[in-house]
Amino acid sequence: MHSYLIAGYDEEKIQDKIDKLVAKISGVTHEFKVGKIEEVRNLNSYLKLKVSAPTVIVIRNIENATSEALNAFLKSLEEPQENLSFILTTSSTYKVLPTIVSRCQIVRTAISNLPAGKTGQQLAISKEVQKFLGMSIAGKLRYVDAIRGKDSATSFAEQIILYTHQLLYKKDSNYRVLSTILRNSHSTLAALTANGNVSLQLTNFIVNFPL
Repeated sequence: MHSYLIAGYDEEKIQDKIDKLVAKISGVTHEFKVGKIEEVRNLNSYLKLKVSAPTVIVIRNIENATSEALNAFLKSLEEPQENLSFILTTSSTYKVLPTIVSRCQIVRTAISNLPAGKTGQQLAISKEVQKFLGMSIAGKLRYVDAIRGKDSATSFAEQIILYTHQLLYKKDSNYRVLSTILRNSHSTLAALTANGNVSLQLTNFIVNFPL
């Protein structure tokens, strides 16, 4: 596999994954931006050169690239040189073109529910999810009613998935309830990604929430 897509919200954990992959590949590293078509052209100019030693191209926040830039970048991703590897990063794989995702090995960073070693952002996310899970159904409905826009809704669903997945490893967890939450969260996320109505999908998610 020549291409990796690291997904997560914690920049420190993302960087740790990058460092480990680079060490595994034992290659030199170059960072490029591909947000605009001009930046992809700069990258392609570099890629026309013959790479003799293992080389890693790091591209951060690939989801922020324009459709034109991603389409131009796709060919480079599909046909890399033998010694060339790509490491892309994103906050969520659901924000990345499926054609990009399908050509990468997905590397995820998880949200831990343990305070030790957390960054401020990571701890805030975990506390917010904990707060949400402890609400009544009425409270949950009020919470999701305040979520506006597809990006915010998909981010919310993915945070629920990541946090709930971590809870499965606790000995005293209610696996039946957590499995139901995960299944419903994945269904909601898939519907949102397919441009489902944000308010309707989030409301359905809460209505079907296990008691």
